[in-house]
Amino acid sequence: MFQKIAAQIAFSDSFPYLVTVSGVTSIAVILGLRWRKQKNTYKSLNSLPSPPRHWLLGNIPQVLAAVKQKKYFQLLFDWSQQLGPMYVIWTGYPVLVLSKPKVIEDTIVNGMRDGSLVRTQRTSKAWNDISGPILLGQNGAEWQWRRKAWNPEFSSSGLSKYVEMISQACEQVIETLKETAPPKEVQVDPLFVELTMRVISCLVLGIPIDKKSASHEGPPLEVLKVYEAMAIVGYRFLRVATGEKRWMKYLPTKNSRDYWAARRYLEEFLTPRVDLALQMREQNKTDLAQVSPLFQESMLVKIAAKEPKYNRETLIAETIELLIAGTDTTAHTLSFAVAELTLNQRVFQQAQAVVDQVWHQGGINTETLKELTYLRAIVKETLRLYSVASGSTSLEAQRDIVIEGKLIPRGTKVFWSMLAAGRDPEIYPHPEEFLPERWLDKNKESSSLPMIDFGSGSHRCLGEHLSMLEATVMLALLLRYFDWELVNGRSSVQQLQQNLLIYPSDRMPMRFRLRK
Repeated sequence: MFQKIAAQIAFSDSFPYLVTVSGVTSIAVILGLRWRKQKNTYKSLNSLPSPPRHWLLGNIPQVLAAVKQKKYFQLLFDWSQQLGPMYVIWTGYPVLVLSKPKVIEDTIVNGMRDGSLVRTQRTSKAWNDISGPILLGQNGAEWQWRRKAWNPEFSSSGLSKYVEMISQACEQVIETLKETAPPKEVQVDPLFVELTMRVISCLVLGIPIDKKSASHEGPPLEVLKVYEAMAIVGYRFLRVATGEKRWMKYLPTKNSRDYWAARRYLEEFLTPRVDLALQMREQNKTDLAQVSPLFQESMLVKIAAKEPKYNRETLIAETIELLIAGTDTTAHTLSFAVAELTLNQRVFQQAQAVVDQVWHQGGINTETLKELTYLRAIVKETLRLYSVASGSTSLEAQRDIVIEGKLIPRGTKVFWSMLAAGRDPEIYPHPEEFLPERWLDKNKESSSLPMIDFGSGSHRCLGEHLSMLEATVMLALLLRYFDWELVNGRSSVQQLQQNLLIYPSDRMPMRFRLRK
């Protein structure tokens, strides 16, 4: 009897240990089975090059470190340079990274057209978690009705009536530079951020371009505060898209506190205007006495009126998306463009000559803009070298597919490095040289150069025409009134960082001189 009791006591004492061992063993078995299944499923990818990886964590440590250092796109570029135009990184699942322009374009267009590739759930959830469901986070029918609603507003014909407004915003930048030049240094990146934010805020929200004019429909546009809030929610998207769990925003961390403060600020800024647009829809009125003509003509009012599926939550989220997309992309591209003009005096002088000739025809207007093809080529060449977005989404194979003769199994994520693609010597001869002429040559090779920095196919960037219009007008006015030099030289275009998008870490300081 005593022996039996002693045995029971001994067993009860060791029971927690046995449970722990059993649990650990079970987890190990499950992980082992998952590893074996993954290895068999994705064995065709083993023939592709891959960066050195941890035996258990794969490439997750390198990816997370790059995101923390704000150099994620730079990491993908460096790996492309080391491993070639198609390689695999392992982050709990395989990610195929492409860096040949034509392969990227064909893969995106054909894959999304035939349904073999769709946006990954992680990326879609990361976009939708910025503030709520948005266009970039949708697939299928949910994407289609949103895209259909906004397409006409951002078409080239739809934007032609805004040339005068965009010119006014650019002229404000010119006046600021006249007040500071010479001999003061001017950081142009924040100037261009203010330019592009004022333009997109005017178009979408009906906020006056003139910073001295009041906006009665809601709080004033405080560019610095809005930009800081957008940077915080944008950076959080990048962290979630590369592995951070969405529930971590509820933890008592500085990142979480900053995120909720930024989101609250943006929603407080936008809610009065969104509510007013919805009120106008409910009353079936486009002209209320207390509403300015500029707000009545805003995209927000037009979209709310014609698309009943939009409610307060989705309109606020969509507007945050448009503010982010319509600010950083063009602003940073302009910064890199003015830097490259300084570093390439031949291009600078030719661009100035083009602008001077157009100026004698009546200044910058809808007609003379057609003569500025050389300036548009400068913008394209800038995007080739400094693709600020460099691929901010990813796709997932819904079935086995073949890319460049390689079998890509179902479930593989597909990503791309636009920084590397823009330097492909097979497509862009002398890739490190700044040659806008490559976009103007009439020969067959040059006329078919891929320009995929705005995306491809039906998902091509909604704001492409607006971005090109803003950049062209701003460059024309700068070239007409100023000569300039880059304070920090070539290091300004080499020392890059990344929030959601790539930007110059020194904010691109310049010295401007009025032309005689």
